[in-house]
Amino acid sequence: MNDFNDDDFVDFDPSSAFDEPDMKSQEEQVIENYQKDERMMVLVFAQWCVNNEVDANELYKRAYPEQQTNALLVEAFKEATEAGKTDQVDDITVFSVLEIFGNSDLAFEVQAVVDKRK
Repeated sequence: MNDFNDDDFVDFDPSSAFDEPDMKSQEEQVIENYQKDERMMVLVFAQWCVNNEVDANELYKRAYPEQQTNALLVEAFKEATEAGKTDQVDDITVFSVLEIFGNSDLAFEVQAVVDKRK
């Protein structure tokens, strides 16, 4: 009792409403941005260590004794050392970036270094 026949109906696949390649590239972009931000956090920490004559690897191991050597930290520390002590990173900045990434154990170890300095 309607004027429609079977040819008038189109099968609709709801998943087709999302453009899969765009979603994937968007997810990849989010991951890439996180990795860049994480790298920046590690570089800030490494530069702070260089500026304060602190062994970044030792401090990291104190904070996370169960973890293996952090390759990103090793690379960042080399970059910071090669660059010299030109970029000053204050204590508040290093605390902030560590906390943003949930590295409160490492921030605690940084605080211990700051306390010894006073």
